[in-house]
Amino acid sequence: MTQDLSYFVHATAVVDEGVEIGEGSKIWHFCHLMRGCRIGRNCNLGQNVVVSPGVVLGDNVKVQNNVSIYTGVVCEDDVFLGPSCVFTNVVNPRSAIVRKDQYKPTRVKKGATIGANATIVCGHVIGKYAMIGAGAVVTHDVPDYALMIGNPARQTGWVSEYGHTLHFNAEGFATCPESGRRYRLTPHGLTLIEPTE
Repeated sequence: MTQDLSYFVHATAVVDEGVEIGEGSKIWHFCHLMRGCRIGRNCNLGQNVVVSPGVVLGDNVKVQNNVSIYTGVVCEDDVFLGPSCVFTNVVNPRSAIVRKDQYKPTRVKKGATIGANATIVCGHVIGKYAMIGAGAVVTHDVPDYALMIGNPARQTGWVSEYGHTLHFNAEGFATCPESGRRYRLTPHGLTLIEPTE
């Protein structure tokens, strides 16, 4: 593959024909990008990352070392994938039985974080700005802004877009200590209250 100067690929990485890589992205040591995957702009793929055919990474996705992203996974913009986190794409894999026609899609929505060594069982949606704790095992859909820990993962709270745990007053309002943005908790989930001019 000819090096495109709009992005960086380390000499030890393997990039198959038919891969799309966006401007400003960096592909580091021993990565393998397989035919038909798509990497957005300003992404960073750490050492020993495998991206399988058909995977889509949006813009500004950060993938830490030793992550395999299997066919069926879509990560929207600003997603963070922690070291050695795991995706699956078949519910009941067997070595002797081919189930490539049974892949279940997984979507990680904008701004979500998957912690180190977490496992995402296929067929689920991780909501926008959700935070999956280190070592958690996700076995169902995750709401926007949810904080999930444990095996199986359970929701223990809510986080802001900046990743801070939110503490709510009696009226159900919370403020992110870093950004100052306000959130409201309702029976339908967490809502960001847009600042008014």
